[in-house]
Amino acid sequence: MTIEQAIVEAARREGFVLVGFARLRRLDRRAEFYHRWLDANRHADMAWLARDPERRFDPRVLDSRLRSVVSLAYPYVQPAPPAVDWRAELRGRIAAYAFGLDYHDRVLKKSQSIAGLIAAMRPGAVTRNYVDTGPVFEREWAAESGLGWMGKNTNLLNREQGSYFFLSEIFTDIELEPNREPYSDHCGTCRRCLDLCPTGALADGFVMDARLCISYLTIENRGSIDPELRPKLGNWIFGCDICQQVCPWNDPHAAAGAEELAPRLPELLALDDDGFRRRYGKSAVKRAKRRGLLRNVCVALGNSGNPDAVAPLIRALESEPEAIVRAHAAWALGRLGGCAARAALDRRSSREPDTEVSREIKLALGEMRANG
Repeated sequence: MTIEQAIVEAARREGFVLVGFARLRRLDRRAEFYHRWLDANRHADMAWLARDPERRFDPRVLDSRLRSVVSLAYPYVQPAPPAVDWRAELRGRIAAYAFGLDYHDRVLKKSQSIAGLIAAMRPGAVTRNYVDTGPVFEREWAAESGLGWMGKNTNLLNREQGSYFFLSEIFTDIELEPNREPYSDHCGTCRRCLDLCPTGALADGFVMDARLCISYLTIENRGSIDPELRPKLGNWIFGCDICQQVCPWNDPHAAAGAEELAPRLPELLALDDDGFRRRYGKSAVKRAKRRGLLRNVCVALGNSGNPDAVAPLIRALESEPEAIVRAHAAWALGRLGGCAARAALDRRSSREPDTEVSREIKLALGEMRANG
């Protein structure tokens, strides 16, 4: 058995559905695209993406001994949220990849098992594992390894597996033989992901603008969400699956509803630090932190149009310690309107210590006056 065959068999046992190999080289075409993307500030506030980009173009900058990459794809379930009226039941929406325990730990452990096999077969071999944890062009190396093609939604797509999978890479100094032919593009003239993105984050030419992406806005963004974008978030409170859901290469018949992906918004808004850690401490949702998640919850409640959302928002405005949560609660109350919301905003306006929250209260009251 060759080392390539042994890696494939071990990867299958660990649950990886796709395995491919590629020789390392500098990704010159991707480097040109990436520099243009950075120059246009499409990486938003994710400063680490612009830090020493040469490491991303050529993994050998990280370690000159590296020669090959093992690219792995680990599937995750595409569970549909409960079939309910989210506005009536005040439920949020969480991206499917965050279902269950944090994928970083789960998939990395499996990838490290494969690296252990390589070390056992080739004593002294160099291996470096990644699962969304370093300066690596994961999708590009997966495409180089024949796992799929870059879709218009900027996800890696595979004709059999769609795009609901996590990627992992093992870079090594062993020269592995490629085992898959390169994938051709199968998006064709389809534009569903581009046309159905609520915020217009996707554009022709495989361009994704993080400043408009719901996943960025609800996870990586640490500040205020642009008021013009808030209504477009709907009830997404962590991530977004729309550009995958509408892709014809993904199975439209998702698994049974998952309550975890449609939590009750008032319950989340009542979480204190301990409650947040108990509920999401081992989940990918912890990435947003409590203040980020509750900020998103306020936006979703404001988008619900449901008067039942007013009471929990008033409690947040009056007692929430995080200013950013109070600010978005003020916006949501202004959007929902009503006597109770206006009275709460008036009360808070005279004693709010934070300048940004005071500005949001003033804008909310102004919107309510304008709407009569």
